[in-house]
Amino acid sequence: MKFRPLHDRVLVKRLEPEHKTASGLVIPDAATEKPDQGEVIAVGNGKILKDGSIQALQVKAGDRILFGKYDGQTTKVQGEELLVLREEEIMAVIES
Repeated sequence: MKFRPLHDRVLVKRLEPEHKTASGLVIPDAATEKPDQGEVIAVGNGKILKDGSIQALQVKAGDRILFGKYDGQTTKVQGEELLVLREEEIMAVIES
């Protein structure tokens, strides 16, 4: 099954948080927060402007992004939990 977001929406897979501290202590799953980083899986065609033209998105599939902990809508696609965000909810692209 293919999943293609519409307009200015972005499909994101959350990146798993680190389960160990720098000193080596293991953090239980119940104590970890929702991750605020993810990898872009798919993007829509772009935002439709008032004049009818389409503004292309600034992110692309494969980008690693930073977003708010409570932004977006969670959905399941083929048993995998993914997040659908609007491009405006993305705070930054993480470059390595």
